[in-house]
Amino acid sequence: MGDFNKKKAAIISASSLLLVAMVVAVTVSVTHHYSADDDNKDAGHTISQSQKAIEAICQPTQFKKNCVDSLSSAAGNTTDPKELVKIAFKVAVQKITDAINKSATLHEIEKDPRNKEALETCKEVMDYAIDDLNHSFDKMSEFDVSKVDEMLADLKTWLSGAVTYQETCLDAFQNTTGNAGENMRKALNSSAELTRNSLAIVSEISTVLTSLQIPLFSRRLLSDESALPYPTEDGFPTWVAAGKRRLLSSSAADIKPNAVVAKDGSGQFTTINAALRTYPKTKNNATFIVYIKEGTYNEHILINKSMPNVMLIGDGPTKTKITGNKNFVDGVGTFKTATVAAVGPGFIAKDIGFENSAGAIKHQAVALRVQSDMSIFYNCQMDGYQDTLYAHTHRQFYRDCTISGTIDFIFGDAASVFQNCKIIIRKPLDNQQCIVTAQGRKDLRQNTAIVLQGCTISADPLYYPVRDTIKSYLGRPWKEYSRTIIMQTSIDDCIAEEGWLPWMGDFGLNTLFYAEFQNVGPGALNTRRVRWPGIKTNTLSEKTFLDFTPGKFLGGEGGDSWITKSGVPYTPGMLASPPPAH
Repeated sequence: MGDFNKKKAAIISASSLLLVAMVVAVTVSVTHHYSADDDNKDAGHTISQSQKAIEAICQPTQFKKNCVDSLSSAAGNTTDPKELVKIAFKVAVQKITDAINKSATLHEIEKDPRNKEALETCKEVMDYAIDDLNHSFDKMSEFDVSKVDEMLADLKTWLSGAVTYQETCLDAFQNTTGNAGENMRKALNSSAELTRNSLAIVSEISTVLTSLQIPLFSRRLLSDESALPYPTEDGFPTWVAAGKRRLLSSSAADIKPNAVVAKDGSGQFTTINAALRTYPKTKNNATFIVYIKEGTYNEHILINKSMPNVMLIGDGPTKTKITGNKNFVDGVGTFKTATVAAVGPGFIAKDIGFENSAGAIKHQAVALRVQSDMSIFYNCQMDGYQDTLYAHTHRQFYRDCTISGTIDFIFGDAASVFQNCKIIIRKPLDNQQCIVTAQGRKDLRQNTAIVLQGCTISADPLYYPVRDTIKSYLGRPWKEYSRTIIMQTSIDDCIAEEGWLPWMGDFGLNTLFYAEFQNVGPGALNTRRVRWPGIKTNTLSEKTFLDFTPGKFLGGEGGDSWITKSGVPYTPGMLASPPPAH
């Protein structure tokens, strides 16, 4: 066994070298001559080895000229593909930084309040984009073939987030006036292209790696969690570390919280924000648990990016409720309307209600916005009308939750799975129609989607009588590559037989990815569904849908340990049976 282990270690080491060697070989052997706007008119000119490497790295990108030009000016003479990828990340960061500076300049001269708020949103989300690119840079610095699956899963998650954040900046200018939005679009054009190029490059590396058929090719599972940009302990993220691995299966009485909030004064604090202000300023790997006793808390909460591993636990989703009423009609941009925003990684919520009480007449009004990577929501309730739940970015898992609303009430561009959740359609305004999902995938290579598995989709009692005149749909394409999968779900007769709704004209109908699988109930009949090119119903095998189950979709091979060790009820693959039809 000793000789075998030595031999195995040697092969693994050789595999790591082979990764670089193969990609270098690809780069050196490339004979394609990049010609767009090329100043070199000498047909006999020999491209430098560095230039060949750059051109090979840029081959899968959509914006090749920007890729080649930016790397050529920043890479020097390096031919190391790993270094070139890192440089691509850094160049994108610099371009985003330039755009942030531009937004600050525009903010100083802008007079319109909506435009000023949009510019503030831009600065915030572009800062998040830089964080995701920096995480990617750090992970690329320690790239290891032996843990390729989890590393690529993380890289794709963060680069997908960086793409989405820049798109969110531009979305903030919808329904505004003046030139600020167009000026911001121009400022972001180069960085958006470079970020999407980075995602394409990483995706191509994935293709190269999966084509390697190396004997004894070793891959550590994601249960090692070494790929995460936040602290780990004993092989698991700290929020499920030793002694705290069953948090979600425990009651509030069994958990020793760091802070207790109670409206009646029986806790340490009477507001949630006051409790969160006691989050340790020094580095602390432990889960920070806030127990919120029964009551209605009229507050706006931000779990910011410097607050990882926060857990909010209440007395029940209808007993402990956090409510607010910020909305678009009253002058607040959609992004800023959230009653609660979870940004710091590893966020957990259990037995809590999140509400935006603005009402249908106030249009966009978010109850909960989630950017927290590897976040979990268990037995929670999200209530609103338009845009109730903003599943914005990164990996998110929802179990046994209730989400209610009217228009696009589950929307965003996260890799999000909703398992055994109740989706309730509320009555909208008379001139409106209801849409359950609006997924916002901007780029084909983003690893994002909204997945409903084992859920129930039904009508609120006030909506049910008017369901035939005010129709409801499963989703519509917010962005060009919108992707939504609904499987093993009970769909009531509140969903129109067409199933899906266009966004505007034929936008996204050829490029979206919408699929239904093993659904039951009168609303699940798909014989009269729309027949857009992007509709995949009845054309895919069960194996394809397995890729969207949480065990595979939320992190890659072994990448669901952050869920399995938390104690939340969980099925990693297909359910034994869908919920019964209503």
